[in-house]
Amino acid sequence: MSETYGEVYLVGCGPGDPELITVKGMRLLKDADTIIYDRLINSRMLDFAKPNAELINVGKSSKSTKLEQEKINQIIIEKAKLGKKVVRLKGGDPFLFGRGGEESEILSKHHIPFHVVPGVTSAIAAPSYAGIPVTHRKIASSVTFVSGNEDINKKNSNINWTAISNTGGTIVVLMGRSKLNKITHELINGGINPNTPAAIIRWGSEPHQKTITGTVANISLLADKQQLLPPVALVIGDVVNLRNELNWFETLPLFGKRILVTRTRNQASKLSMLLSEQGATPIELPTIEIVPTNIKPLQERIREINEFSWIVFTSSNSVEIFFKALINLGFDTRKLFDITIAAIGNATKLSLESYGVKNVIMPKTFNTESLGNLIVKKSIVNENILLPRSQLGHDEFVTKLQSAGLQVKEIDIYKTVIPKKSKTISNEIFQDGIDIATFTSSSTVNGLVDLLGGINQLKDVNIASIGPVTQAAVEKVGLSSNILASESTVESLVEAIKAHFAK
Repeated sequence: MSETYGEVYLVGCGPGDPELITVKGMRLLKDADTIIYDRLINSRMLDFAKPNAELINVGKSSKSTKLEQEKINQIIIEKAKLGKKVVRLKGGDPFLFGRGGEESEILSKHHIPFHVVPGVTSAIAAPSYAGIPVTHRKIASSVTFVSGNEDINKKNSNINWTAISNTGGTIVVLMGRSKLNKITHELINGGINPNTPAAIIRWGSEPHQKTITGTVANISLLADKQQLLPPVALVIGDVVNLRNELNWFETLPLFGKRILVTRTRNQASKLSMLLSEQGATPIELPTIEIVPTNIKPLQERIREINEFSWIVFTSSNSVEIFFKALINLGFDTRKLFDITIAAIGNATKLSLESYGVKNVIMPKTFNTESLGNLIVKKSIVNENILLPRSQLGHDEFVTKLQSAGLQVKEIDIYKTVIPKKSKTISNEIFQDGIDIATFTSSSTVNGLVDLLGGINQLKDVNIASIGPVTQAAVEKVGLSSNILASESTVESLVEAIKAHFAK
């Protein structure tokens, strides 16, 4: 009967940083019918799921009981027997203190086909992100991984703390926060030097990572004083001293900064990725959602496209909607032969190139004023220009072209609305504080203000704008934008934010 069942993939997705999942793990995640995930999974991992995927939070922690694990096993089995492609998404590696072995045994017992996709374990990643190599040719040639979740006082313990105390290499203990004091006492009683360097790392590889260093004798006291909560990794050994010169992650320019990303869900990922690379915590709160409009009139214009000498795109959104309409009519880029294509900036140009459109003209400065000047310079009086754009397009741009004797046909092909999901999470996001709010268009400014019911929650927040038009929209609602990108690109926006904090 096994051939009628779906398959289960036990996928390790790493310790927290979403980019630490393997290529294979990501491919399976994107294709899964059902994703069963633990509570410590970075929520951004779930953004890669296909829209109709079933997401099940089983909330498993290091304190989960046998009964809780049995419930998880039952869910996995039930979904597989429905013929689903199931991804059991686990933090770190499934087979290192992750109960992946137990879940695999249950699947095997029920004759359900399964695959195991290894992941980057926090036992290595957390120290690495804290600037601590677990081995070093001159310092430690071995490493011992230990679960700190076992009851130290139970009889017939599986852990020989005396042997571990005398290994001579690095010791890494996971899931040991609640028993940290007992663990260090066992190691000292077992013979380890109390002055051996130790580090405890919370939320390893995440932008809110926190690291405390000390010795085996005092690391528990230091963790208590700073009220350090799970999840943590404890590292013991002389390799801890290397952190002084190898601490690369916590010294990134934007480390620990909570930065609000207000772009649409589809556009947010690139800005979030760039911010994460600089150590920031990107907080995604899409304040606008793109809704296509006037598709039939657009299709009519496409059928008559040879009447136009120019097509001008002022956003990636207009490119996507235009070309979907073009393709749905059975045409391709050959339909645009002999038409000059203009784009406002790099992002819009890249969107055009993804559809095979080459030789796009673009101004050196990415704004509507520069784009208008370029078109006027390169065009001929009375040429027809098609301008597919947002309902919120700027009239000044059209006026400039018309004043130069050009015939502009505007068509509003999309509008922006406030996403329903954002309304439910906006207050929760601001409760934890925001260092910077980023805006990439006037509509994101107005969308956030509408979402929050005013500007009160933004008065003490740094405001970063992608360009002068967006900055003007910020000022119009009564705020001050103290960070301005030199070019209207997300790359330039991130550089401006870095420069702000460097001051």
